Amino acid sequence: MQKARIKLASTDIGKINEVCNYIKEISDRTGVVMKGPVPLPRKSLKITTRRSPSGEGKASWERYELRIHKRLIDLGLDERALRLVMRVPIPEGLNIEIEML
Repeated sequence: MQKARIKLASTDIGKINEVCNYIKEISDRTGVVMKGPVPLPRKSLKITTRRSPSGEGKASWERYELRIHKRLIDLGLDERALRLVMRVPIPEGLNIEIEML
């Protein structure tokens, strides 16, 4: 059976869940088999910087963290459903990748 694999990645988990719900509604309306959304391991990018710009004074540090959340959805290959998925409103800051298997 042929299917479309949709990969979602974003720093905002709310945007990912919103798009996943849109895709779930499309699969329910068209009757296409949907597997997922499967949560993939989260990536954390950590940066530690010194607070003092000159190096003088107390050695205090600031820690920043950027979390990248990922989801994976397998959707049965149906032309009508795929056309609807292409029209899903994608919020800014969300990466979406559609691959045919």
